[in-house]
Amino acid sequence: MNWMLALPEIVLACCGLGILVFGVLRKQDSALICTMMTLGAFLIAGLLVLTGLPGIGYHGQFVSDSFSGFNKLLLLSGAALTAILSLDWNRQAGIARFEFPVLMLFAVVGMMVMTSASNLMTLYVGLELQSLALYVLAAFARDDLRSSEAGLKYFVLGGLASGLLLYGVSLVYGFSGTMDFHELRTLLAQPGNASPGVIVGVVFVLVGLAFKISAVPFHMWTPDVYEGAPTPVTVFFATAPKVAAMALMLRVMATTFGPLLASWQSLIVIVSIASMLLGAFAAIGQTNIKRLMAYSSIGHMGYALVGLAVGSPEGIRGVLVYMVIYVFMTAGTFGCIMAMRRKGQPVENISDLSGLGSNDPGLAMALAVFMFSLAGIPLMSGFFAKLYIFLAAVQGGLWTLAVVGVLTSVVGAFYYIRIIKIMYFDAPVEAFDRRPPALSFVVAATGLFTAFFFLFPAPVVDAAQLAAGAIFR
Repeated sequence: MNWMLALPEIVLACCGLGILVFGVLRKQDSALICTMMTLGAFLIAGLLVLTGLPGIGYHGQFVSDSFSGFNKLLLLSGAALTAILSLDWNRQAGIARFEFPVLMLFAVVGMMVMTSASNLMTLYVGLELQSLALYVLAAFARDDLRSSEAGLKYFVLGGLASGLLLYGVSLVYGFSGTMDFHELRTLLAQPGNASPGVIVGVVFVLVGLAFKISAVPFHMWTPDVYEGAPTPVTVFFATAPKVAAMALMLRVMATTFGPLLASWQSLIVIVSIASMLLGAFAAIGQTNIKRLMAYSSIGHMGYALVGLAVGSPEGIRGVLVYMVIYVFMTAGTFGCIMAMRRKGQPVENISDLSGLGSNDPGLAMALAVFMFSLAGIPLMSGFFAKLYIFLAAVQGGLWTLAVVGVLTSVVGAFYYIRIIKIMYFDAPVEAFDRRPPALSFVVAATGLFTAFFFLFPAPVVDAAQLAAGAIFR
């Protein structure tokens, strides 16, 4: 029965409706219970993904394979880490409402549909379901002017990106006569069928997806939204949606429009180089750590796009390994940022970390691990993420991308290591408040993964290899 292929999404959507009804009827003090129920729903969905059967259903519009399964498990992990981190933060910030986990859950349903899309229409439906929930989450702190501004900026620019994507879809359909990914690939394998209209449509689709991963020049929303949105929302933006959009981009570009590689490869190369350069240089002057992480994420998406530019199974494997490592080190870094509280109020300036090594050695060590990893220092997981990407670029003959990637990594190392210098060598300031247990758990778990990834890379690399092979069949 082909509806079984979408069982994780169906169960997750039904859980979301049930939690929504529960929250409305319970009214008071339901945020904690709803968050725990959402975590349970994520766990159930993850188990269903693991035990699901591969196949194509819904008249070719939905595909379940090892590629979609890999990305679904990763985005569910990112969403679960966000939900855990939000527990104490939302309560202290006065935004502990049951709608928060429900919106996250429906956004995740949209992301899971995106990773399983095998038709341009399914792609758009999944993307919009994700986006509508994210617009609300960005402005979730209604009484905070910065949060309202972040929500408005993301809504306006997100609407523009969705319009461009839909225009691209209409061009591809108009000039090819189909929206099915497999049929498009078969059609475009004949050079005569790749009309200029289809190529222009591909470019517009690429623009819409580049916005979602905040690649240059479609990154304008990122620093303001990261800084203005409540920090748990920023964690969510930085992890799960990036995985879903990157998975969609890999499936659409590397396989469906794979025969047109020569037409879009140079565009990806330019976007990748621009993202790496902006991420490296724009972050140097930042004093707010959330804005610094926004520019850092732009740079990291530039590195990930190197693998897509190669367009080979090795390149796709590199991107998937990169995204796994990126999700865990980013969630851990934001966990450390959420621990930056004094007298119950969050502080976000990098200077507030002065002397953290003596005030809170455990938090300082965890943040140092994440900074070294983000910089790509050897033995940390971030080094292996970049290694697989750059190896794929060299094997694919894209030496310029590899060289630019290495040089921008050196520049980026400056502002990551500067944070470590501030923590360990600057004069101590007032210590942070006591950390909640849930936050400590996330920071410890992600820190251990980041520090000791070099001991067990095989499971992640092998799973990524299997997932990459699935979309080239």
